[in-house]
Amino acid sequence: MVYSFVMEPRAQPATVERANDAELARRIRASPPGGARDAEAELYRRLAPRVRLYGLRHLRDEQAAADLTQQVLLITLEGLRSGRLREPEKLASFVLGTCRLVVLDLHRSAQRHRRLLEEFAHALPAAEPPRSQPVDEEKLAECLERLAERERSVVVMTFYDERTSEDLTSFLGVSAANLRVIRHRALKRLRECMTGERSGS
Repeated sequence: MVYSFVMEPRAQPATVERANDAELARRIRASPPGGARDAEAELYRRLAPRVRLYGLRHLRDEQAAADLTQQVLLITLEGLRSGRLREPEKLASFVLGTCRLVVLDLHRSAQRHRRLLEEFAHALPAAEPPRSQPVDEEKLAECLERLAERERSVVVMTFYDERTSEDLTSFLGVSAANLRVIRHRALKRLRECMTGERSGS
């Protein structure tokens, strides 16, 4: 007599496609690192279009929206893996709040960056191309790197971090008069670097 053994399948959890967002979040939170790749991939697939749409509405740029999507979902997955996102039911609120914070930070950074470029554009001599033409950002970054460390710190902290002169004198341990000299020298060297010309003084 031949016996045929048939193993009964063990009960399996619902597939990731059938799980809701909160269930996926719980799986990711409860799994060891790398142990819930399928749940992470599915959650990413679901959330990415929502975050991208938010980015398009608030940033009005396809690439910026794509970057926002990557950043927000990485923060979300890390929040789940580390246990910082303790209530999976509030996943949607967490993602929305993260979107708002990242977009706000992007707007602030863009404003600081524009102000930095505008200030440097004003510092350039009249021989430069008309101001309506954009400043060469790559060259500006290269010229900044060529400055001495203290000069670069003064320029960046003044125009990018928007620190006051009092902040700078305290941070660098210099007098107000010395700070003005450092800033003047730094802007002079930037002008020379940007234009390829050396002034007589």
